[in-house]
Amino acid sequence: MLLPKTADIVIIGGGVMGASTAYHLAAHGQKNVVLLEKEAFFGQGATGRCAGGVRYQFATEVNIKLSLESLPMLERFPEEIGQEVDYRQIGYLLLLNNQEDISAFERNVALQHSLGVMTEWLSGDEIRKRLPLMLLDDILKGTFHSKDGLVDPNSVVMGYINKAQNLGVNAITNIEVTEIEITAGKVSTVHTSEGSIATPLVVNAAGPWAGLIGEMARVEIPIIPLRRQMLTTSPIPELPADFPFVIDFDQSLYFHPEGDGLLTGMSNANEQPGFDQSVDEEFELLNLEASIARFPLLEQASLVSHWAGLYEVTPDAHPIFGKTTLEGFYVVAGFSGHGFMHGPIAGKLMAEILLDGKAQTVDVSMLDLARFSENRLIHEYNVI
Repeated sequence: MLLPKTADIVIIGGGVMGASTAYHLAAHGQKNVVLLEKEAFFGQGATGRCAGGVRYQFATEVNIKLSLESLPMLERFPEEIGQEVDYRQIGYLLLLNNQEDISAFERNVALQHSLGVMTEWLSGDEIRKRLPLMLLDDILKGTFHSKDGLVDPNSVVMGYINKAQNLGVNAITNIEVTEIEITAGKVSTVHTSEGSIATPLVVNAAGPWAGLIGEMARVEIPIIPLRRQMLTTSPIPELPADFPFVIDFDQSLYFHPEGDGLLTGMSNANEQPGFDQSVDEEFELLNLEASIARFPLLEQASLVSHWAGLYEVTPDAHPIFGKTTLEGFYVVAGFSGHGFMHGPIAGKLMAEILLDGKAQTVDVSMLDLARFSENRLIHEYNVI
């Protein structure tokens, strides 16, 4: 596809954020939108390498409100966008084995209840009865929400891309942004590996690479890329049909059904920032050891696949929405592992910010870039 010479809005990044933003801009009547993706296919960066989890269980009002808008959008996706996304509401069951986490979750669940998210408390005995295949003697309590679950990331991205293209968005792959030109203190041109586009508005939706795009615009964006990895197993015949998305919160260890087997992953507390997306096999062994200690049947299963992707982490584990210090340069990034599930509403909010001057569906004004320099951080406890 030929690169246009001009655009009213250029979006950098063809994952869920960029795709959702492009679609919602077009759906609101915006013309001449160009979406640029450096990979050969859309959604092959951070979005395509995530576990596909979606949840209501968060610790801050704004994240809960983002879920309250975004997850129903995923439920309605087949009707509104015309694409099936395999939303499986298997529930998230978060396991707690210490009083500090229980006290924090008591506050979190109270907040969730106040906003209409009716998360359930389960006792240790109730959890052990529900998950008899797991070794959970140390688990004291847990929380469960039945409408948390799994969605197929590729289907969401391509649903938005196809719909956006039908509405006139020029979405291009295999093209890398190399420079953002500034004229008289404003964005003026996006230079790429295939040519240049004159534009007054740029949306940085580059996920883990958002900081690098920010550097091109001479805007400091405090997003660091952190590797996260996971693996899938061969079929486990004993796995019950109602097995939920299980998270051992203290270890940041998780399991969820994947085909007839399991997907398991674990956060590496010692991971250093960087763009390496190769599998750390030494840490994979630690992940497997921890997984087998919780789920002994895994020892009988074989490895089917494994991969690594990148979290885009901000200092307070909350995203950045909206304007920056450069006129015409906007950002929607930094979701700290929660981006896929909040992608639908994030794109809608960015369309509102760009076209109406502010986000209206959810107030995300506190999630501006300036909060970092003004020390207005809002910390999320429920980070996996």
